[in-house]
Amino acid sequence: MKHLILLVTVVFSFSCSSPSHKKETADRDTTATKRITLLFAGDFMQHQRQIDAAATDNGYDYQDCFSQVKEEVSKADVAIGNLEVTLGGEPYGGYPGFSAPDEYMYAIQNAGFDVMTLANNHCLDKGRKGLERTIHKLDSLNIPHLGTYLNIEEREKKYPLIIEKKGFRIALLNYTYATNGLRVREPNVVNYIDKNEILRDIKRAHEKNPDVIIACMHWGTEYQSVPDSTQTELANWLFAHGVNHVIGSHPHVVQPMEMRYDHINGQQHILVYSLGNYLSDMSAMKTDGGVMFKMELCKDTTLRVEKCGYSLVWTSRPKHSGEKKYKIIPAVSPRQELPSRASNRLKIFVKDSRELFATHNKGIKEYIF
Repeated sequence: MKHLILLVTVVFSFSCSSPSHKKETADRDTTATKRITLLFAGDFMQHQRQIDAAATDNGYDYQDCFSQVKEEVSKADVAIGNLEVTLGGEPYGGYPGFSAPDEYMYAIQNAGFDVMTLANNHCLDKGRKGLERTIHKLDSLNIPHLGTYLNIEEREKKYPLIIEKKGFRIALLNYTYATNGLRVREPNVVNYIDKNEILRDIKRAHEKNPDVIIACMHWGTEYQSVPDSTQTELANWLFAHGVNHVIGSHPHVVQPMEMRYDHINGQQHILVYSLGNYLSDMSAMKTDGGVMFKMELCKDTTLRVEKCGYSLVWTSRPKHSGEKKYKIIPAVSPRQELPSRASNRLKIFVKDSRELFATHNKGIKEYIF
């Protein structure tokens, strides 16, 4: 596993160079350039059929699920995913009350993921026990996480989350629109989308002098391929109040992404409305895959996004593949020959996604690994 330095009480400001910054080359040549690659993946889910498929005589085994993406994930300096299940212990179960076996988290970590966001609409599926056990399990594995907390004191100490690596300080924020009608009960804390609270968190983040602030937002309308007005308004508000990049999840389908450049203050802003599903048993059209989004930050005399792009991933299901296990497949370059039924579904997902992005993306292209 990649080693991270985790500091408590987080956040940062991020300035970026102009899209045309050749004139600065001479200045940067005198300063050592630092680089860091961040990778974001969408919803990590565990429906009942996934749990059943992972069952063995001695427990559960999810390693095959990530075998075709592990190399790409592990290459990133920091890989971040949305854990949209609890690790609530037995009895395990899928929708509507997710509780995944601990082996699921072991496989996620082994695949190269470093940080988990927890503020989502399923974080209270197993009540206080589920929320607290999830936190304790991640702590036992030394996996930084954010979005839910044992109590307010823990939140004050550990949030915003700062990841320090390769000479960068990355500040992470995480909020959810709701928790499926379930109420968080004291002393536990869930980060809900509340502008007053977010403003306080952004201020605390800036006080810690991070290089960049990234907000991971659980928002939007399920199964809708274009962002709703709430998402667009909130994204604009976050950028206006000091967040540098916004990465979204929840709709269970991919949504467009943008690279913005603010000519007034010289800042770049990446906006990904929805990463889609990373691993799930959802099989309706457009819900059976997602993207991994990758950005490379560079720092010398300026701090900027040097590269960014998305790569399509698709979940191969036993129903279509004839195999026992679920697998995340690089959608454009599968590492195995798929049966026609699976191959046809994959091609539909790629076609739909590319058509959406060709119409709506701004400045962000596909990369193939």
